[in-house]
Amino acid sequence: MLKKLLITLGCVALMTNAWATDVSIPTARGEVTLKAHPTKIAVFDLGSLDTLQALGVKVDGAPDALKTLTYLKPTFEQAKSVGTLFEPNLEALNELKPDLIIVGTRTAKKYDDVSKLAPSIDMTDNADNFIEGALKRIESFGKLFGKQSEAEKLINEINTLFAETKNAVKGKGNGLIILVNGGKISAFGKGYRLSWIHDDLGIPLADETIKGAGHGQPISFELVQKLNPDWLFVLDRISAIGKEGKAAKEVLDNELVHQTKAWKNNQIVYLSGASYLAPGGFEQIKMDLTTIKNAFEKK
Repeated sequence: MLKKLLITLGCVALMTNAWATDVSIPTARGEVTLKAHPTKIAVFDLGSLDTLQALGVKVDGAPDALKTLTYLKPTFEQAKSVGTLFEPNLEALNELKPDLIIVGTRTAKKYDDVSKLAPSIDMTDNADNFIEGALKRIESFGKLFGKQSEAEKLINEINTLFAETKNAVKGKGNGLIILVNGGKISAFGKGYRLSWIHDDLGIPLADETIKGAGHGQPISFELVQKLNPDWLFVLDRISAIGKEGKAAKEVLDNELVHQTKAWKNNQIVYLSGASYLAPGGFEQIKMDLTTIKNAFEKK
């Protein structure tokens, strides 16, 4: 009996030690070492929240729910509101007492404030290595939360879909990525928001000179007509954030855009709102790769 008890206690001790193991993961601010398996977390970065939900990790604190991201509803419904995408509620965070706070992109500037309340990490996505960075985050979260097998499945799924999509787009023309914000449009080049379409998938740019940090480089419909892209990749900001205004499809339905190869050949791809709000999340990447793959496979 005593021998059996000692064996049982030994097993418990081993499990406890494994549970308390430190884990090092890459972040936007360098490698960080954390206690494994944090049990209460607050997440402000929606790309991270997207991936954590896919891994089956419970999120205890999150920004105010965004009705446009319906697929994240299960997490928003069970998590306590701890601020907005831009402004953490420090009082609510202090009351929650999380073991870990995850910021990124829009809340990255608040890292110093929240890190005074609990261990914090900045998981802002890297536009230069978008897909690779997203896969590394899945792997890191899997290791941190003891979800390695789940992470492996998600990584394999993205790798397969990415390879299929890259094969589908090969040799089928150039593209122009535009953000439609009401009646205004802007474009993105390499190294900026959504540039993974060019950098990772290998779709040539319709104009190599376009830059476009933030909300993109403002452009005119005359320029779109002049560039005459084979494909248009469109992000509808108004729809993504749930504001009233002209939808992207209505804005682009004009005489100048009608003259482009993209319009004439029905080669306009509308990206998900998650690509604007939750970049780098597992579901975001899966949704947009699937949309692009399906559009190109028809050609």
